[in-house]
Amino acid sequence: MTVNDSGSSATRRAQSHVVGVALLLAITTISLGVLTAGVGTVVQSNAAAADANRVADTFVGLQPSKATGTERHRLAFSEGSLQVVERTVRVLDGDGVLASHHADALVFESGDRRVTFLAGAVIRGGTDAARLTERPPLSTADSLLVFGLPVLNASGTETVSGSGATRLTLETNTSHDRQPLGEGHYRVAVETSTPGAWEAYFATVGAETTRQEFDEDGVPSVVARFPGERTSYLVVHDTRLEVRR
Repeated sequence: MTVNDSGSSATRRAQSHVVGVALLLAITTISLGVLTAGVGTVVQSNAAAADANRVADTFVGLQPSKATGTERHRLAFSEGSLQVVERTVRVLDGDGVLASHHADALVFESGDRRVTFLAGAVIRGGTDAARLTERPPLSTADSLLVFGLPVLNASGTETVSGSGATRLTLETNTSHDRQPLGEGHYRVAVETSTPGAWEAYFATVGAETTRQEFDEDGVPSVVARFPGERTSYLVVHDTRLEVRR
């Protein structure tokens, strides 16, 4: 007796075709999902980078050392938060702390992007990869030492967060006070959560640095010592800051 298996072979081929199509559809769906997620991550990263660039430009434009009276600066970002963080800058001589000012820092964060305005400097990045992109108003020419210190009086300013188009106005009112310190050996201590960035900057102006914690709040200060005796001045750029929506 002859067995005709042409029907069962056709059935198996049809089943294999169906399974192949199903696998192809599954692979395509997974690939599209991965691609969509990847595109979304890139878009978010690019948006955060663009926000950080815009905020950094606004922070550079603040320039309290070059401003007097009232000024208004526009600040725009698509997503992130802006807050004032308590920070202190100290000037020291051989006997200890000569002057202490609550300079405060203006901090913007969006995703893994961070931009900080502190003591006239603009710092990009977090603790481990921060760098100064705008230097503070410090002059070390010849035997002269001028500590230019922008101080933000922004106490009471709440954290401002936004998702979507957020537009703020930074209103500043700046005055200046120049104090002669005389000739001597001086140091400056900047309280900061990004000490590496400040240490790298101070190295470029010939200062030796150490780290010290003055008030036991867990945030170190970078203490920069300038070589030799110098005729020194402290110029406080007192800036009253108000953040408006």
